Amino acid sequence: MSGDNAGQASPVLTGETQTPALFTGRRWFVPSALLHELDPDAARAGRRPRRTARDWVVDFSCFVLAVLVGAAAIEALNDNPHVPEGLAVVDQLTGALACAAVWLRRRWPLGLAVAMTPVTFISDTAGGAGLIALFTLAVHRPFRYVAWVGGINAALTPLYYWFRPDADIPYLLSVVFVILLTVAIVGWGMFVRAKRQLMVSLRDRARRAETEARLRAEQAQRLAREAIAREMHDVLAHRLTLLSVHAGALEFRPDAPPAETARAAGVIRESAHEALQDLREIIGVLRAGEPDDTGRPQPTLAGLDTLVAESREAGMKVTLDNRVDDAAAVPSSVGRTAYRITQEGLTNARKHAPGTEVTVSVTGAPGDGLTVSVHNPPPEGEVPPVPGSGQGLIGLTERATLAGGRLEHGHTPEGGFQVRAWLPWG
Repeated sequence: MSGDNAGQASPVLTGETQTPALFTGRRWFVPSALLHELDPDAARAGRRPRRTARDWVVDFSCFVLAVLVGAAAIEALNDNPHVPEGLAVVDQLTGALACAAVWLRRRWPLGLAVAMTPVTFISDTAGGAGLIALFTLAVHRPFRYVAWVGGINAALTPLYYWFRPDADIPYLLSVVFVILLTVAIVGWGMFVRAKRQLMVSLRDRARRAETEARLRAEQAQRLAREAIAREMHDVLAHRLTLLSVHAGALEFRPDAPPAETARAAGVIRESAHEALQDLREIIGVLRAGEPDDTGRPQPTLAGLDTLVAESREAGMKVTLDNRVDDAAAVPSSVGRTAYRITQEGLTNARKHAPGTEVTVSVTGAPGDGLTVSVHNPPPEGEVPPVPGSGQGLIGLTERATLAGGRLEHGHTPEGGFQVRAWLPWG
């Protein structure tokens, strides 16, 4: 609807996301103003919407109706002894111009309705055109404009029939009939306007729903990518640092005994195989949506001994203080989170504090929660910078939060580093 927004559609997102189709129906059967609201791209920039086939049919019908009403008024005008002949001629010329102005009702609905108010007061043959202008105003403009123009027309009706009484119909009946006709025309126009607003509102809701669904899908994809990155960092970083340690030993000790070289090569091969298995496990978990649906069991608290043994084989000094009597009683999600926290803590100690003795402490009981601590003293001498994303501890904090616990990390007063987490166990 032109002019004041009768139900303006909300803006759609542009850019990487595609805008859903706004209107796919038969355009020729829809009013141009409504089509402009449903599909703003249908209107050319800076220009009013073009008439559709339906608009041409309706406009022509309105023109014919105005002419027929004017013709009927001419016949009644010629038989009315209260109207002089000269005034009747002016009345007919004014009515003809008013009928022709009906074609402008879509472009200037308010201006035409305002102009028709004095015209219909002096011209009997312009009555049909005036009612059509008032109906158009009710369709295309808010009620406040309709109330003013329609109210003025209704207020002028008694004066009109006072100065130009009808020869056959009583004064009171003429006034009541015209006022009721005016109210009916306004009500019909407002009904059409409300119906169009409802269509625009429903289409806007559908467009919003499609946009929200697309945004939810994009958010799910982003969360999946973040999950992949987090799992790969937590799982593969540990394996790759073991590979780096053993490969470095072979590089700096080319004269090592064959047995030791073979053992280091075997560890490298086994670690590479484990890394590939872990990678398959990650992809399987993300695709299945349920961690327990994969063929390979997920790590639990009972796997800490194996994790510490692998680190010791890589040359680390690790002390494990596990005070949990029944590791199998720990919930799988809590045990898996504790395992990942310990794994990341050992990986960070191996990269940033090589040669130091790392202490892993696990305590807890049902109802009290599970506490995991990984501590290492400050390294001796300068440690070469190790490339990394710096997201490991952030990922651990998120893991602990999702599990309902909390995680703290930072340097100790002695200069070392500690990762401490509490996880619910109840």
